[in-house]
Amino acid sequence: MTGLYYEEFEVGETIRHEKRRTISESDNQRFCDMTMNQQPLHLDEAFAAETDFGERVVNGLLTMSLAVGLTIPDTTDGTIVANLSYDDVEHPAPVFHGDTIRAQSTVTDKRETSDGDRGVVTMHVEAFVVGEDERLVCEFDRTALSLKRPE
Repeated sequence: MTGLYYEEFEVGETIRHEKRRTISESDNQRFCDMTMNQQPLHLDEAFAAETDFGERVVNGLLTMSLAVGLTIPDTTDGTIVANLSYDDVEHPAPVFHGDTIRAQSTVTDKRETSDGDRGVVTMHVEAFVVGEDERLVCEFDRTALSLKRPE
């Protein structure tokens, strides 16, 4: 177990997650197939070439899901009860096949549950394409119900 217990989260702390992932064409294709999203901007090279992007764009929900996954080992792996919400999702820049993504989480709020047995933690998650010109490609708030440290 590598996640943090409720008591270990500090409001204002930014956790830079070291794990990264390069998104392949097959990752994007499989994700679109699995979620039944056949948007040609994600899948059709000829169609996408005629858009402002000039090439296929990785499904934004894949980018968001990957960002969540990259955060898990350092935040809630083995210490989560449930994800409660994902709010204020934004995709300020596109992701393309071959882009490598990294993530960071900033703890923005925490409070004990009304019974005091667990805690609610909110983190602002940011995903970036790494490289010479690192760019923000997805950001959102993730709220999780966290275990407290065993006594």
